[in-house]
Amino acid sequence: MCTSIISNRRKTIVGWNLDISGLEHRVRVDEGRGVYIEINDKTEGWMPLFGANSRGDFVGMPTCWPADSRSDPGDGCEHVIMLDIDMLLQKKTMAEIRRIVAEKPVCSVQGLTFMGSLSDRDGNVLHIVPGQGYKYYEKPPYQILTNFSPFKGDSEQHPWMGLDRYKIGEAMLREAPESFDVPDCFAVLKAVAQNVCPTVVSMVFDVTEKTVYWCEDQKWDEVTTYRFP
Repeated sequence: MCTSIISNRRKTIVGWNLDISGLEHRVRVDEGRGVYIEINDKTEGWMPLFGANSRGDFVGMPTCWPADSRSDPGDGCEHVIMLDIDMLLQKKTMAEIRRIVAEKPVCSVQGLTFMGSLSDRDGNVLHIVPGQGYKYYEKPPYQILTNFSPFKGDSEQHPWMGLDRYKIGEAMLREAPESFDVPDCFAVLKAVAQNVCPTVVSMVFDVTEKTVYWCEDQKWDEVTTYRFP
């Protein structure tokens, strides 16, 4: 599942809800470089898939429901997971990834369509949907991505697509004041948090102040903070 949001008002503020079930995860601070939400993969070990880095980037990777067979791996495709990791670990820039997705097909894992929700320090946003395309937004007032394809909207229904969360979050972001800040972002994340596929990490990145905030298991009063030097 998951919800990814960004607001560009007085500050650039990014928010992320990680909604998963049955996967081991952890939040790890790589001192001076990034705050990563990592998933323990049986083959690869701990993989940094989501989070913020010291360059001002944020990487989210919602699952797209329903899955689209056009995202299955094929010859010559770029894997969305590797693109996301490369941006999070500062191996590639937003501009480089934007060029790649414009020139090459992007794939996901067999039978499952992961998307990329990327933003940079300037508040620009890149949404990648393997097999369908990408959308680039130059410092939009706000953006939100849940678990349905922005190319399909509600034309295909799935119980996990998150259209209800999208509507709630979009309305809150659309009506947000110019003073939108970290507590406001947590309020949006709280409003769209999940229990069936539970929200296990909620993270807010104040890009302007270079500070990351997060809580786990919807313990909204127990927030950890890390500021990049």
